[in-house]
Amino acid sequence: MEEGLQKKPCTKCLLKDIDPAQYEARIKKLIDLMDKSEKADDKVYDKRLQICSRCSYLKDAFCGACGCYVELRCVKKNAACPYDHW
Repeated sequence: MEEGLQKKPCTKCLLKDIDPAQYEARIKKLIDLMDKSEKADDKVYDKRLQICSRCSYLKDAFCGACGCYVELRCVKKNAACPYDHW
């Protein structure tokens, strides 16, 4: 290992290896830690989630079009759907 590099803890790569409650808690924590100025208002966020929930690309909380965590993309004020659904 190169000098100065630190080992990072292993993250779970497959959803089947992640406890759903733990996953949800981590996403909520990331959203809570975001600066309010970076977040869309609640109505916009809810509308985006509603649109994504009906999308054929949605799979296990991920966007199959771009690979993002849907909740994190939806909450960002300046984010956009890669297929212009919102």
